[in-house]
Amino acid sequence: MRPTLPVLALLLNALVWGVSWWPFRQLESLGLHPLWATALIYGFSLLCLLAWRPGAWRGLAAHPALWALMLASGLTNVGFNWAVTVGDVVRVVLLFYLMPAWSILLAWWLLGERPTRGSLLRLVMALAGVMLVLKTPDSPWPLPETAADGLALMGGFCFALTNALLRKLQHTPDAARAVAMFAGGTFTATVVALAGVAHGVVPALPPMSVTWWPLALLLSAAFLAGNLALQYGAARLAAHMTALIMLSEVVFASLSAVLLGAAALNGRTVAGGCLIGLAALLAIWPSRPAPRT
Repeated sequence: MRPTLPVLALLLNALVWGVSWWPFRQLESLGLHPLWATALIYGFSLLCLLAWRPGAWRGLAAHPALWALMLASGLTNVGFNWAVTVGDVVRVVLLFYLMPAWSILLAWWLLGERPTRGSLLRLVMALAGVMLVLKTPDSPWPLPETAADGLALMGGFCFALTNALLRKLQHTPDAARAVAMFAGGTFTATVVALAGVAHGVVPALPPMSVTWWPLALLLSAAFLAGNLALQYGAARLAAHMTALIMLSEVVFASLSAVLLGAAALNGRTVAGGCLIGLAALLAIWPSRPAPRT
């Protein structure tokens, strides 16, 4: 089969995620916080999945480890969606894509895969890139400056944890894993939003209004389509090609943010982004098979 359709499917997924910051910001300007938007988006997807596979939720009882996947996936969405709404989009996306560096450490811990010299080099390269992105002339150390920085780093770590758990739980039913991930986005965002409301950090869920629900419904449909496209494309392409295409999310996010004035590029950010991107590319580049003796 020609790879054109799977590639286009993955590009659709990357486009949805890469430009999602804009509708999230529009919804926030209309009174719907990104945490409530995330809960509604994944709640919609969860209902669609359960309508198609009504018994899929039983997998959560049969495989308790899926609850860890639910939490990791939920925190991924909480971190990324909140960060791109309130922070510099390019900076957030770059910090989020430190994910390949976290993957090295998590694979060692969860999967028993000891890091090679090459993977440790990629880890150092990615961390150096993050230091460049975080370092400012006013700060003596490269530390997260804003809540958006911290949310992006947390989201990227949880994204890496999600991927590691998906590999560890690959023996579980596909539908059960999908339920865990959609439920994670729904319930984790809801719990964090309620905690934020209690502490005065997040506004309460506004009443249903024609000013925001059509956009929220369109965004929900876009995320559902993007998820289905990801499953279609990833099942038909080599893992390294899938990961390479998904890096286009950084391009979509950066270009749209710069064009719409939601990000400011400087030499330090560009240099750090190049290091992070190079580390990610080296992590997914297919290795040559060892020569036969």
